[in-house]
Amino acid sequence: MKAVILAGGKGTRLAPYTKILPKPLMPIGDMPVLEVLIRQIKREGVDEVILTVGHLAELLQAFFNNGKSLGVEITYSIEDEPLGTAGPLSLVRDRLTETFLVMNGDVLTTLKVGDLVRFHKEQGGIATIAMHRRHVKVDLGVIQLNGGQIVQDYIEKPTYDFSVSMGIYVFEPRVLDYIPHGEYLDFPNLVHRLLDAGEKVVGYQFEGYWQDLGRPDDYEQAAQDFEKMRSEFLPED
Repeated sequence: MKAVILAGGKGTRLAPYTKILPKPLMPIGDMPVLEVLIRQIKREGVDEVILTVGHLAELLQAFFNNGKSLGVEITYSIEDEPLGTAGPLSLVRDRLTETFLVMNGDVLTTLKVGDLVRFHKEQGGIATIAMHRRHVKVDLGVIQLNGGQIVQDYIEKPTYDFSVSMGIYVFEPRVLDYIPHGEYLDFPNLVHRLLDAGEKVVGYQFEGYWQDLGRPDDYEQAAQDFEKMRSEFLPED
C-alpha cells in the first residue's frame, strides 16, 4: 500500500527550531518524528512512501534517502511553490492508482492505519478522515445572545468538545479528479468540494493517543510522552 506523507511545510509555529530543521525531522527520543511514523505504517502494510517536500527538502532527502534502511521504498515530490495540504496530491496523481493513505509528517499517534484502512473500505466512501476528540477550555465567561442584544445565557469558563482532524486520511484515487494540477488547495476546501458533489466522506473516531507537533509546547509534550510510552508507539523496539 502507498502512503503520501506531507513534509513540505515551513513549520512557522514551531520556530525557531524549524529555521534549521524541517518539522518532520524534529527529534522524538532518538529519532525524527517522521521516522517513528514510517516505522509504524510499515508495520501496518505500507511498503511505498511518497514524501512531498519543499522547505529544507535536501535535509529530508539526505536523511531518508530511498528508504532502504527502513524497509520501505521512499520517493520524493518537490513543490516549487506551496500548494497547501491537498494540492501536492495533484503532482503525484499518476502514482496513486489504488486506495492510498495521506498523512501529515509531524504527528505522533498510536493509531494503527491498518484499522483505519479496513474501516474506510467497509464504509465505501471516497474519503475517510481520522478524528480525535479534543476538549477546549475557555478561560473566560462566555455570553450567548439571541442574535441581537438579548442575553440568553452566561457560562463561566466552559469546556467544549470537538472532533478534530488528526491529519491522517484514506482516499480513493478518483478523489484526484477534484484536485486540479498545480492548484493551491487545503483539505477543508477539498472536503467541501466532495460534499458539494454528493460524495460520501466518512469520519473515523480514534480514542487513543494523538498529538500534533505544531507548537513548541505540543512538541515538548510529545517528546515526553514518547519516552514514557515508547513501547506503545513502536512495539517491536
